[in-house]
Amino acid sequence: MSEAPAMTDGLLSSRPYVEVRFGGSGGQGVILMGVILAVAGTRDRRHVVQTQSYGPEARGGYSRSDVVLANAPIDYPQIQGLDLLVALSAEAARKYAGSLRRDGFFIFDSDEITSPPPMDANSYGIPFTRLAVETTGRTQTTNILALGAVAGLTGVVSVASLEKAVLSMVPKGTEEMNLNALRRGLALLPEEWKRPSI
Repeated sequence: MSEAPAMTDGLLSSRPYVEVRFGGSGGQGVILMGVILAVAGTRDRRHVVQTQSYGPEARGGYSRSDVVLANAPIDYPQIQGLDLLVALSAEAARKYAGSLRRDGFFIFDSDEITSPPPMDANSYGIPFTRLAVETTGRTQTTNILALGAVAGLTGVVSVASLEKAVLSMVPKGTEEMNLNALRRGLALLPEEWKRPSI
């Protein structure tokens, strides 16, 4: 039997049970982010539960994807308290900030969220949209770049498993573009983007 991929060091890599929520607007690819993270988690041989919720609007409505990653079987699949909140819209930041644990991490798109809600958690504001356009010329890759940043900063999944998950889930013909976005996100350094307590 082959060994599980080596895990990445990161802000959450030592936690045996991690609750993650991706929040944004319809059309931002938040659901895909959760599915890809879940697939990467299973490739790392972790126990995984992924759930999602979205409004009836195809574009502009709310969208949410939750992922639980654990080293042991997951008894209760619902989120109890977020270790990580990733927000791509101001509405998602406002709506879900209260679910974040005090020792949790808040990663948000600083292009979309110029006034993040006050919280005790560690915050990282990254201009995901601008970086995506600079890297690929397409705002549609913002979610994949953000997913790379999440994995690189937190270490919740291995890079090898994440890359394979991305390649298996993105539309045919966009693989190289999305890998470029992913790798740009993976290269971001936590200390460069950390925000003071708010």
